[in-house]
Amino acid sequence: MNTDQSNLMDDFMKGKIGRRTFVRQATALGISLSSIGAIMAACTTGGSGSSSDSIKWQNWANTGEIQRFKDFTANYNKTHNTNVQYTFIPSANNNYFTKILTQLNGGVGPDVFYAGDGDVGKLVANKTILELNDLLSSSKSKEKAEDYNPALWGAAKTQSGKIFGVPVDCNPLLLWYNEKVLEDAGVTTMPATLAEQGKWTRDAFQEVIDKVFATKKSGFILEAWALQFWAWCTVNGGKVYDKDGYGDLIAQDDPKSMEALTWLSNNVRQKKIVYAGSLPKGQGSDLILISGQTGFVSAGRWLLPEFKAANGMKYDCVTFPSTDGKIAPAPVALAYMVINAKTKLKDAAFDFLTNFVSADGQKFRLSGGGNAVPSIQAADAEKVVTDGNDPKHAQYLLDARNAGYGLFPAEGNAPGLSDDIKTMFDGIWLQNKDIKTSLANFAKTANPRIQKGQQDAK
Repeated sequence: MNTDQSNLMDDFMKGKIGRRTFVRQATALGISLSSIGAIMAACTTGGSGSSSDSIKWQNWANTGEIQRFKDFTANYNKTHNTNVQYTFIPSANNNYFTKILTQLNGGVGPDVFYAGDGDVGKLVANKTILELNDLLSSSKSKEKAEDYNPALWGAAKTQSGKIFGVPVDCNPLLLWYNEKVLEDAGVTTMPATLAEQGKWTRDAFQEVIDKVFATKKSGFILEAWALQFWAWCTVNGGKVYDKDGYGDLIAQDDPKSMEALTWLSNNVRQKKIVYAGSLPKGQGSDLILISGQTGFVSAGRWLLPEFKAANGMKYDCVTFPSTDGKIAPAPVALAYMVINAKTKLKDAAFDFLTNFVSADGQKFRLSGGGNAVPSIQAADAEKVVTDGNDPKHAQYLLDARNAGYGLFPAEGNAPGLSDDIKTMFDGIWLQNKDIKTSLANFAKTANPRIQKGQQDAK
């Protein structure tokens, strides 16, 4: 942003010019319409440029979640003896991060906000969010860093141990299945039962999807998402990135990862596994499972409300199959609560953050049909997942979280890398390209990006 644009924004924020004049002059200076809209919205609601008695916090939320966040904010304002007023600013998920960056660059970003696991690394690198180590270890914090599975920090924690964001909650990836589809295929022992018996191996999974495929249905929908591909590597005992997830891409040279990806590719070619990237537009894996056209999909707890609403659907969940039948590390989808480095009320912003991500805060937000799993390891909060036994083996959501890992920091700190990985795998799943060659060629360009990302995050 050049000097003229900054001066114009400053005049607008201070009320020296009106909205119409701002729009006209901003357009003349080359500021995009989307940026103008984001700046005006942020200035209207406050942000870090707001008065000293106001904290604004922002996240993405679907329609069903917005009221819960409003209720949490209202309860916080009511129960905390503070002169600061906290205001929730909901945002659609579409282009959320782009809007946040625009606001931050304009000096009008929210004081506290969500950052996705693939976006937080960029905020760490450009130093627009606060380091939280001292606050988390102080008496001001309702939770400590050790209250979380250490593998969940992702790019929110640098290799040197600096923490810039706290997991708000999480969504461990596991397998959801339609029991009727499996029963109709002649499956007599359900996957969750096999898991309880220590027999839920990949061979057992293959046997089930073979039976489903024989009924002219797909065995499993493979989502078009890098973490969904890597899941099969790690549960097979393979490695994807070097240096505990901070280093180079090495899956192409890891025998166990290559074996798992080859197995996936063979099943996709045989159409026993359907790649979601090949589905017709508007046809999601969730609806395919509900309608009984596939045996399995992979997702977090976010699909549970849909399954509940599907009349008569018999469903359950199970962890990814492993080599020995025991629970193995699989990915966990995450978002982090972060604090704007330019906030004028650091302590007030952190007080909201620590209450939001505390055991009580997560319990408040996730009770009664929440669509996520507490990220904090606290028994009272974890009950929101297992109370009511829906699904029947809901405990696997907690088990998967405890064994799981967040987006690899190597990937999270290299902007756009996850998207490029997905595109590279499109050629494997859709065009039958050779896996090892594709991965090896990709690593030649990916690893310098990873190394730069780690350097920027220091």
